[in-house]
Amino acid sequence: MKHSREAPIGIFDSGIGGLTVAHSIYERFPHENIIYFGDTAHLPYGDKSEAAIQAYSIKIADLLLKKGCKAIVIACNSASSASYELLKEYVRDQAIIINVIDPMIELVASTLNNKKIGLIGTKRTIQSGIYSKKIKLINPELKIQTLATPLLAPMIEEGFYNNQISHEIIANYLSDSSIAAIDALILACTHYPLIKKEINDFYDSKVAILDSAQVVAQALGHQLQKENLLNQSGIANLQFLVSDYTESFEAATQLFFGEKVKLQWHPLWN
Repeated sequence: MKHSREAPIGIFDSGIGGLTVAHSIYERFPHENIIYFGDTAHLPYGDKSEAAIQAYSIKIADLLLKKGCKAIVIACNSASSASYELLKEYVRDQAIIINVIDPMIELVASTLNNKKIGLIGTKRTIQSGIYSKKIKLINPELKIQTLATPLLAPMIEEGFYNNQISHEIIANYLSDSSIAAIDALILACTHYPLIKKEINDFYDSKVAILDSAQVVAQALGHQLQKENLLNQSGIANLQFLVSDYTESFEAATQLFFGEKVKLQWHPLWN
């Protein structure tokens, strides 16, 4: 893998929710150059076929490789589930490739033995059963109790969090018997870090809330260090590309990145 330490980290998602992952990476590694690609023309990936998600993912990976990225982070659960194995083959030794599922699975399987673990995510993520399958391969004793929470992502995108409406929707979901009496809860959607505090409040801080954005940033750091690719000097250059631009996407970036960013339109298919 021939890259300079200054080479950018590429991060992609079906939309702008993956900016929570980008922000965690930026906070942890403030000198790293970042290129974020949000495939806003095709969101959400959750209701697309596996073949369609794979086609979009390959096209985006190609774009990020052409821009010289030393690492590619799949900041989307649906794309991680549908495309990671394919992208690993496609990217090979051209860049480090990380998804949002495996770092969380490794953490849970190695540190939460004999604990009751809950998981919330989109319908596609829950129906795929990918977390349960992968955790069983590492730790067959560990059981995951899952619940699809389809209203949460659109609720967050519309700016409904930290208010009465979001409190009620969150409480309604988390009171479901399928995730009762848990010790830890996996947030299996890149939108959910924005409601982490509300979830923590619901559980009165008695349940460990596992945020994939932070776990992925940590895993990426280990990989960059291993390959001697950590950039530890200079001012970070941040680029935010989207396949379809609207003012509402740009306004919403502040929710996910914590500060306003300038989006550039970059169609996937010219």
